[in-house]
Amino acid sequence: MKKTLLAAALAVGFAGVAQAETSVTLYGVLDGGIGYQKFSGADSADDAKRVGLINGIQSGNRWGLKGSEDLGNGLRAVFQLESGFGLDQGRSAQGGRLFGRHATLGLASDAWGQIDLGRQTNIASKYMGGIDPFGLGFDQANMGTAFTAANTVRYDNMIMYQTPNFSGFQFGLGYSFNANGSQNWDYDEDQVFFAADGVTPIAIGNPDDLNLKAITTGVRYANGPLAVALTYDRLEAPTIDSGFLDSDDVQSYNLGLAYDFEVVKVHGAIGQTKDGLFQQHSYADLSAPNAFTHVDGLKVNSYMLGLSAPVGAGRIMASWLMADPTDTPTAWDGWRDEKQNTFSLGYTYPLSKRTNVYAIGSYVKDVNFVDGDKATLIGVGVRHQF
Repeated sequence: MKKTLLAAALAVGFAGVAQAETSVTLYGVLDGGIGYQKFSGADSADDAKRVGLINGIQSGNRWGLKGSEDLGNGLRAVFQLESGFGLDQGRSAQGGRLFGRHATLGLASDAWGQIDLGRQTNIASKYMGGIDPFGLGFDQANMGTAFTAANTVRYDNMIMYQTPNFSGFQFGLGYSFNANGSQNWDYDEDQVFFAADGVTPIAIGNPDDLNLKAITTGVRYANGPLAVALTYDRLEAPTIDSGFLDSDDVQSYNLGLAYDFEVVKVHGAIGQTKDGLFQQHSYADLSAPNAFTHVDGLKVNSYMLGLSAPVGAGRIMASWLMADPTDTPTAWDGWRDEKQNTFSLGYTYPLSKRTNVYAIGSYVKDVNFVDGDKATLIGVGVRHQF
């Protein structure tokens, strides 16, 4: 009797939703396992290792809501809210943001494409997923460790447009008014900025100059066995020049290709980042770098070669990544100018349509261009999608 009454109540409650032709989906990913992680520094005082629970290795743990409402004439209102968290403690990720992985509202049409407002990943992190044999997952094995603009970079305050898929072709363009944090006001007159003591002046300028403005764009083709992606990102990073607020561009160009021969799929990419880095990978607490870093004079060439192939019901993946700092600033000379190489091997096996197990082994030499710094990851895990 109680179940019947509950079913009737739900039917009445969802009747209005059905009439409005609105759909809302709850989804998520849970990923955890056991692993060994080690960071070896050129200075032995930086050595660190850990054996125990690993989480979010193949895919970051998350839950989310997404939905759409039919507005007629092929137009839809769409939204997506996605929250990241750690399986180890259940705490929010992305700096404690409630919907730090994704928070957008937009309009979509099969005829002209989709426009979204809010926080989401940049174009490189969307379009390079089909190029990387590890699908931009698997922690330090993903291509973002060498191509920092494709390392799941997220921009706040963004407006993004993407075309429909035209026989495999798609174009995207996004602009962020401030990629990290609330947008600062544009004052009619310059302001004086003080140091932490509130007394010492450090710069003069407009608060609008503190906005980390960003452009992200790219085109991809995915049809049959071939996938190609070309992306570009630019940040206007705030700087101080002779006591005045200024900005310098950090730029990244990436080109990737994958071709499936059925027996084996080959993956390759090249890229270049100038005057800074985007989303660097954190190998250990002792070596965690900042995102959106401006480094005047830095030029890093990035390369990837990889293979993936079906093995039984599962799939094996392998890749080599290199980030080569061909030009480095004077302050880095002699200690942070080595080529960073990453070697990775992984395997996934499906237990069902939603659950799979995986194994991963990855080794990084000269982490973050520092001679002698090394990082190792070995683990097995299970991932469930709902």
